[in-house]
Amino acid sequence: MEEEIRLGPLPAEVVEYTPPPEEEAKDRGWVLVALIRLLSALIVGGAVFYSTEGLVFMIVLFILIVPVEKLFPRHKGQKVRRPLYKLDVSYALSSPLLNLVGLIAAGIVAIISFAWIPGLLIRPLVDEIPVQWMPIVGFLIFDMIGYWTHRFYHEIPVLWKFHAVHHSTEHLDWVSGFRAHPFDGTLIAPAFIFLIAAGFSPEITGVFAIFQIILGLLLHANVKFRFRWLHPFVGTPEMHHWHHSNENDAVWTNYGVALPLWDQVFGTYYMPKDKRPSVYGIDEHIEPNMIDQLLYPLWQIGNPLNIIRHPFRSIGVGFRFYWNLMKKMKWVIFRPRGMKPPM
Repeated sequence: MEEEIRLGPLPAEVVEYTPPPEEEAKDRGWVLVALIRLLSALIVGGAVFYSTEGLVFMIVLFILIVPVEKLFPRHKGQKVRRPLYKLDVSYALSSPLLNLVGLIAAGIVAIISFAWIPGLLIRPLVDEIPVQWMPIVGFLIFDMIGYWTHRFYHEIPVLWKFHAVHHSTEHLDWVSGFRAHPFDGTLIAPAFIFLIAAGFSPEITGVFAIFQIILGLLLHANVKFRFRWLHPFVGTPEMHHWHHSNENDAVWTNYGVALPLWDQVFGTYYMPKDKRPSVYGIDEHIEPNMIDQLLYPLWQIGNPLNIIRHPFRSIGVGFRFYWNLMKKMKWVIFRPRGMKPPM
């Protein structure tokens, strides 16, 4: 957490994208494997007991999308019961509980980010916007901040660890979009609190967030529709499939979900006309089970009990981490257009 970076000639350690590729699957005994499966089952069972929303939403998506995937498949021969589909189904069933954890974390991030301060400062300007234009302006601001948030999660190593869980899937389809760490996306909380503090309706802002989540799930579908004429204007499965591609030319591209506009403006748009994405996933190894994936980005944080044992030291560490994170964000914002991470 305390690593420092230089904003000069872009040394390799500054833009580290993946850990050493020689990392392999862990060799575990049956006791540990059984314990991991038991803990995963408890999370899924507890989530369904807490709320059946994840189950209902998964069934609705299955009914609406799977027939289309079978009739018009992007990758022919990809079965509904493809590798690790049970893992993604587990994430879908656990989504109410995982989302609750993420919501609590997002609330904390929203408060300590102080994004509500600039929101309050521009509130007099927002009050001048005609009421009928408020949803449009609010959506454009929310979508642009969502673009930058997504980009930060890819290009800043400490944040990428959380987002890598989502990108670890090697098969895109109706259920793959559910695979995500509950803390992946908490960085969007400052955008949410910023809009509310600026005077935009909490209900409308919430609708924006829900719309982005549902659209994001749909864009993972295994459908062959290319929608060429929509590419410059609206996010499509083709665009998002390129975002998930593990081909070098596609890395660090297509961060937008609803609008490709921001990728076009900030130089991260990638939609080749002569080929289509075919290889997904990431180079680094993440164990294919929910427990390991939930813990994967947390190992870098250290022992949380240090906050109690060494409160003042922890505050200092937190400030240094925050300052270093701001520097990395600045580097991402001003990095050369078209730059790729070292592979």
